[in-house]
This record gives sequence, C-alpha cells and structure tokens, in this order.
Amino acid sequence: MNIVKATKKFEDWLRLHIRIVEPDLQFKHEQMAAALFPFFRATFYRWLQQWPEVCSDLDKVPHILSVGDLHVENFGTWRDTEGRLVWGVNDFDDACLYPYTMDLVRLATSALLAAREERLAMKPKDSAAAILEGYEGAMEEGGRPFVLGEHHQWLRAIAESKLRDPVVFWQKMDRNPTVKGDVPESAREALEHLLPEPGIPYRLARRRAGLGSLGRIRLVAIAEWKGGRVAREIKALTASALQWLEPKRAPAEILYAAILRRAVRCPDPYVQMRGHWIVRRLSPHCSRIELEALASSRGECRLLEAMGRETANIHVGTVEKRRAILKDLRGRKGNWLVGAAEAMADTLEKDWRVWRERRQS
Repeated sequence: MNIVKATKKFEDWLRLHIRIVEPDLQFKHEQMAAALFPFFRATFYRWLQQWPEVCSDLDKVPHILSVGDLHVENFGTWRDTEGRLVWGVNDFDDACLYPYTMDLVRLATSALLAAREERLAMKPKDSAAAILEGYEGAMEEGGRPFVLGEHHQWLRAIAESKLRDPVVFWQKMDRNPTVKGDVPESAREALEHLLPEPGIPYRLARRRAGLGSLGRIRLVAIAEWKGGRVAREIKALTASALQWLEPKRAPAEILYAAILRRAVRCPDPYVQMRGHWIVRRLSPHCSRIELEALASSRGECRLLEAMGRETANIHVGTVEKRRAILKDLRGRKGNWLVGAAEAMADTLEKDWRVWRERRQS
C-alpha cells in the first residue's frame, strides 16, 4: 500500500467516527506536499504502517502507554493549579500502547528532519545522544516535572519569547473566522463549561492549527472578561490511528485522559476530556511552542535533553515496565537511536516524493 492509498483509507476511517472539515483536510494535503517536515507531522498513521518493517527490532520491547505522535513541536507551556508556568508535551491525540522506543525514535527523527531543513543546527548523532541522555537519566530518577520558576530559567526564556507576546497572540486569535453554520451542541456545551463563569458573551471561531489533526473540528471561544481577554479551544478526538491499523490489538477508547493521569506531571487544570472532545484554555503562555522559537534559542543540545527527560516523565507512568525499559536501554549499542531515526527519515522521504509527485501531476 503506497502513501496515497494509505491516506485515503485512513481518512475514510476518520469519516466514520467524526465530522470532517473538508477545506482543512485539503489544506493538510497541500502542507504535506510543501516540505518533508510538515509531511512527517501530518502522517502519523503512515509512520505506524512503516514502523514494524523499518524498525522491527525496536518493536520487540516493552509496550507502554506513550505519546505516539511525538516530535520537537509537540511541546508547550501551561499554568498549573498554583499558577506556575510548566513546560512539557502539549498533545496526546494519538496516545496508545506502543513500544517505548517509538517515542524516542520519532522525537529523534523530527530533530533530524528539522536539521535537514536548517531549522535546527545539531547533527543527528548529537541530537539522538542528547535525547537518550535525558531520557535514561529521568527514567532512573523516576521523572520530575519542568516547572519554569527558580529552575530551568533558560527554558523559561524560550517560553517567554517575542513569538508568544500577548499582543501578537490575540491578533492571531482575531484572524480566526467566525463560525457560520451548525455547531455540535456537545461542543458548544463543553466550551461554555470551561469559560470562567456562565453566560459570558463570546465569539465562536474556527481555528486551523497543527498538522496531524487538520480536518477535525477545532473551535475557539474568544471573550472579554473582567478587563482582559480569554480563549477556550475544543477539538474533536478519536481513538489512536493504531485502532485504524490494528483494530483487534489497539484499544478502541480514547486514552488522552489516561496518559495525563499517569504521567509525572503538573497538570493543566483547564485541559479536560468531555465526551469525544478535548477542551483547553488558550493564552500566550498556554499553547504549543513553535519551532521558530526553539531554533532562535541557544543550547539546542540542552533543549533536546529536556525533551528526552519529558518523554521519560510520561513513560514512567507505566510503573510496572520501568525496570524492563532500563534493562533494554542498557543493552543497546551506542548509535541505535540515530540509526533508526535515519532509516525512518529515509522511508518518509520516499513517501513524501510520491505524495508530492501525485499532487503535482
């Protein structure tokens, strides 16, 4: 099955479970053809197809509740119940039971592809080494959340970059078009439940964001409240793409809430599952960090090590597999991660060329 056929089959499966926003899906297809990094981000379903063949040895390891669709742009910040700024993985749409190695290989592959496009400067071998160093160290220690207060000042500087300026943020929110047409009542109810108080007037807008989730309903309620502005976002969820690929093996339920509960984490109290919707607060400091903000910072090695540590923060949630993971890690040869990342990147590039040629023809 080639990438074109796989994409059609996956999107047909999606249509059976959720309402599709067709213009957003067409935009996703265009972005997939534009460059390799967005193609990578948009095609986790294809990654799952290729993984057992390309990384067969890495599939025979402990399977744990993990992110799946992990990459260098899947990190952001939020405020915890104490109002502290926290950094970590930002999206768990495809959380499921995967080999623990998959998150690591996907993270290393994303760094490699970003470097190929000159959006990161590190060499693939160094990126992989930094990720592994952070991951193994945090797995041994049992994990620790990234609270950006008296610790991690260098990371706070990235989180508070000019790209996350409040004026810029709200200008971007204002560009989202107002919703015209029907809105699922369950979506409207979930959004209103998360607003600061009942009865606040708000503008409901469509938001186009991300890549893997393009085509799903994504709405944002924007309101004025007590002298400032607030925003709440809702997005449609399905079970992981693994459920499409292997329905007999993969759980049919959405595991977003489960992985948040089990991870070593200072949770965002405004991230809530309501039915088949994920609802969250949006603000300048409660959102994903774009790659441009990462690349403009110094110390990419330090950043990738932190990403490895945060990956471990999630993996230690499967407590019973921690020792087995550490044993497997210690038995692996030094360059296994960069080798797997390069193999997956090469496979992705072949698919991307097929997709691009088909779109151009």
